[in-house]
Amino acid sequence: MATRARAGEHRKATFTLPAEVLDAMRHLVDEGVSPSQSAFVVEALQKEIRSWRLEQLRAEFRQAASDPDFLKDIDDSVRDFAVADAETARMIP
Repeated sequence: MATRARAGEHRKATFTLPAEVLDAMRHLVDEGVSPSQSAFVVEALQKEIRSWRLEQLRAEFRQAASDPDFLKDIDDSVRDFAVADAETARMIP
């Protein structure tokens, strides 16, 4: 079973990368884009993970948007709060 790393904990990993990717990364580090190769890899992976999670969330929203039960629940909630929302709106200058 996989365990989650604690905040700030680092673990060593070995990857095989295409030479042109490694060369490009080293060049960018030399240009000051990132303080180190490790930092560059961490930043790139974090960006990719965020992108993947965002796409998963978008897929869930697309699925929810076509789910009749979910849409009914949203409509019910809007109706339930209509009076309170109107009262609050009148309080806004």
